[in-house]
Amino acid sequence: MKFLRLSLLLGMVLLLASCGQKEAQTIEEKDAPKIALILGFGGVDDRSFNQAGWEGLKDWGKEKGLKEKKDFLYIETNEPQDNSTNVNQAVENGFNTIISLSYLQADAIKEAAEANPNLDFALVDGEIENQKNVVSATFKDQESAYLAGIAAAYTTETNRVGFIGGMEGPVIQRFETGFEKGVKDGAKALQKEIAVDSRYAASYDAPDRGKAMASSMYEEGSDIIYQAAGSTGAGVFQEAKARNERENTQKVWVIGVDRDQNDEGEYQTSEGQSDNFTLTSTLKNVGAAVSEIAEARYNQKFPGGDHLVFGLKEAGVDLTNGQLTDEAAKAVAKAKERIIAGELIIPEN
Repeated sequence: MKFLRLSLLLGMVLLLASCGQKEAQTIEEKDAPKIALILGFGGVDDRSFNQAGWEGLKDWGKEKGLKEKKDFLYIETNEPQDNSTNVNQAVENGFNTIISLSYLQADAIKEAAEANPNLDFALVDGEIENQKNVVSATFKDQESAYLAGIAAAYTTETNRVGFIGGMEGPVIQRFETGFEKGVKDGAKALQKEIAVDSRYAASYDAPDRGKAMASSMYEEGSDIIYQAAGSTGAGVFQEAKARNERENTQKVWVIGVDRDQNDEGEYQTSEGQSDNFTLTSTLKNVGAAVSEIAEARYNQKFPGGDHLVFGLKEAGVDLTNGQLTDEAAKAVAKAKERIIAGELIIPEN
């Protein structure tokens, strides 16, 4: 009888342990992050913002031993109506952490977050206020753009430079404003007048339009163009390369955006010499922002309701040395120090 009771007791213990283990596994599986990265316009290989964000998530996922497409993936956005569709698709497919890389998706993210309070959402490059399950991350693009403006002022030989933005909005406004102020302050330091020709392509995914706009601006005297236009900016590089490869033409420059686009500027002169026309690139540490959000979710410390801001001081934005002259590099370094120290505030608009 004692043996029977002992057997029953052991059986109950094993059963409870098994149930507890299954419950723990269920909780662990439930809490494990499944991350969907919703890209902005331009595709994953835009050599700019989208690519930087995806590379950040992919590298983080590999470090954690997670499986691409199962534990994390990206969803491309091709049309405006895709904004809501893609977010809803991620929710329906069981992803519990949804990160958007476009301020144009703010409404879709807010709506989905309100309808799914048990899920975590993030908006990178935009802000959603008063939503406990949404973290926002923005960048002080005006600071790196200001440095690009200083670099352009110290480099231009025609005293005319250009800016091509993708679509008008608060994000690209920061780039334009910072760049124009940098050129203005640089020109003042050099005691000369420099004109800035600013235009918008009304698209982040129109390389042909970017090429045509760059051709017009170079023809009208700009010898440097700063492009903040996603895949549209690829057309600017194409036009600059074609011009620089011609014989007896004045060299023109492009300033890269979001990631180091130095490789995009490589070309062969008409004499067969290797050269580069990427003057410099403004960096936006999108990958770090994405991986930081993913890491917080992985550690069950998702910063819902917070607004993360990344500037020069936080190493969220920066400027590459590229092909800058010593004089230009020194002017950029001095301006950077002043901004980090809080002595120089660059307006957003």
